[in-house]
Amino acid sequence: MTGIILEARDLRYRYPRGDEVVRGISFHIRRGEKIAIVGPNGAGKSTLLMMFNGILRPSSGTMLYDNQPIIYDTKSLRSLRKSVGFVLQNPDQQIVAPTVYQDVGFGPANLGASEEEVKRAVQEALRAVGLEGFEHRPTHQLSGGEKKKVAIAGVLAMEPEVLVFDEPTSSLDPAASAEIMELLDELNDQGTTIIVSTHDIELANLWADRAILMVGGWILQEDVPSVAFGDPDLVRAARLTTPVLLELHHELGRRGIPVPAERPRSVLEMLDAIDRAFQQDPHRAHPGTITVYDADAPCDGGLARWRALRPEVAIGAMGTRAKQRAAEEGVPLHFTYGVVDKCILKALLGEDALILTTGGMIRRVFERVEEYARQSGVEIPVVLIGGE
Repeated sequence: MTGIILEARDLRYRYPRGDEVVRGISFHIRRGEKIAIVGPNGAGKSTLLMMFNGILRPSSGTMLYDNQPIIYDTKSLRSLRKSVGFVLQNPDQQIVAPTVYQDVGFGPANLGASEEEVKRAVQEALRAVGLEGFEHRPTHQLSGGEKKKVAIAGVLAMEPEVLVFDEPTSSLDPAASAEIMELLDELNDQGTTIIVSTHDIELANLWADRAILMVGGWILQEDVPSVAFGDPDLVRAARLTTPVLLELHHELGRRGIPVPAERPRSVLEMLDAIDRAFQQDPHRAHPGTITVYDADAPCDGGLARWRALRPEVAIGAMGTRAKQRAAEEGVPLHFTYGVVDKCILKALLGEDALILTTGGMIRRVFERVEEYARQSGVEIPVVLIGGE
């Protein structure tokens, strides 16, 4: 289903005896989008997010969910918070129970679900975030990344249509941060609308379908990331720095190098622009093949055998189940984020690559390679193993 799922109309918020931190802003979010709300500390991002599911009530203006103004009585808010899940920046503030099972099951149980329904919800939520088998783990013994996943699972157990994240990679190391963002991609691929607030403009530029640039409670710009972050003056006004790829694109243009007007969002797009500018076409006469391996195919050692026959092939995994399958068969992974573009880069050098993934993300691989072929004129063979 398409259409607008969240909308803000002239939204304002002032804390008691404090400054106005959201100052008359309006925007909408469509179903299935990945939205990044970007700005420095104090921009009003977290306050805005807390109005999406009624944690805060605007001082004036209207917040709408599914084309209906939010109603702030207890029954209406309970229903809203089942549909719009909120994951706090610090998972320790969200985890309320001594074990993973109790914490993830808290929401469904609180809504009156039966014991069997709670068990099913917990199992499905933990499977979604890659924490199967963690049911009886004490929550205080989890790592930062595991706590973040438990907090996400606790929200997923409520089966929301929208997931809202306040600084989803805060306090995580780069590997854990990449895992969380890849998980958000996977959830979005299943149809969930994802909204994140962040001051990490590089993350937002790579990940989001659309970006909202904020400072001082105002929206400075709202567009696709390459446009939202493409004006250096606006980015500086938000006390941020221009994403490296956009800055490189700008500097190449200043030096008279004929780069395309469309700004790159990935290393792959940047290299394409450079190749065209210098009329280079390296190693593209015979591009390598990208093999897509369905991680839900029977686990009979086939992946390990495929790998043993092709030890030189780089392998990437998209999705929780894919990473679990690789671990089960002892297959090392070269890529766990930005997998499709990295495998396209390999193919452009005449090298083969394998992508391990499942479900709708298989379709996403084919669509991305086809999109690249339309843009570049380079046809890259894609082969599916184990799927339909």
